[in-house]
Amino acid sequence: MYPILKRFMDIICSVLGLIFLSPLLFVLAIIIRLQMGNPVFFRQQRPGFKGKPFQIIKFRTMKEQRDKDGRMLPDEQRLTRLGKFLRSTSLDELPELFNVLKGDMSLVGPRPLLMQYLDRYTPEQARRHEMKPGITGWAQVNGRNAITWEEKFALDVWYVNNCSFWLDMKILAMTVVKVFKREGISAEGEATMPEFMGKSYNEIDQGVLQAAASDENR
Repeated sequence: MYPILKRFMDIICSVLGLIFLSPLLFVLAIIIRLQMGNPVFFRQQRPGFKGKPFQIIKFRTMKEQRDKDGRMLPDEQRLTRLGKFLRSTSLDELPELFNVLKGDMSLVGPRPLLMQYLDRYTPEQARRHEMKPGITGWAQVNGRNAITWEEKFALDVWYVNNCSFWLDMKILAMTVVKVFKREGISAEGEATMPEFMGKSYNEIDQGVLQAAASDENR
């Protein structure tokens, strides 16, 4: 029953969000266009529900800069001052409301990562794709990019196992606080996080799941 209510909430909230935030979206688009040129939006294929690809849309935060051999520079070197601000305030994520309205994403769920990660997950980690990806999620309000990949995936799977209306409301409320505090924006020395290369399930700290459950019961 809740999946139906969750989708209804996604539609209502994304429509209202796009209406009320349209002036801000317009202003940000103009600023990005003036400072970085086209394209204003960053589009990339990401895995969604059951790993099905979809095109995510975000505000662009990096320049297309390459080294003398034509290779793309690391993300942290291409991230602009404006891009850092957009990321620190999570304003770069606002266009994902279009993804939510379309049905590719939800307001709350595991974050959509890169397509190449699909083959690197353990069977347990892959369960994060049993739900639609979200703009925010349990992992985002419990460390975001300041925790390890294994901790992040464990939190994602915990959310899949415990998803409910009240948990989603709690995550949305915690997200507002986290955005204002600007916590966990990136791992040390990275624009976001280092690339996930895969890890054995036996190496995953199962205590993360217990900690998540304990936090929910507080």
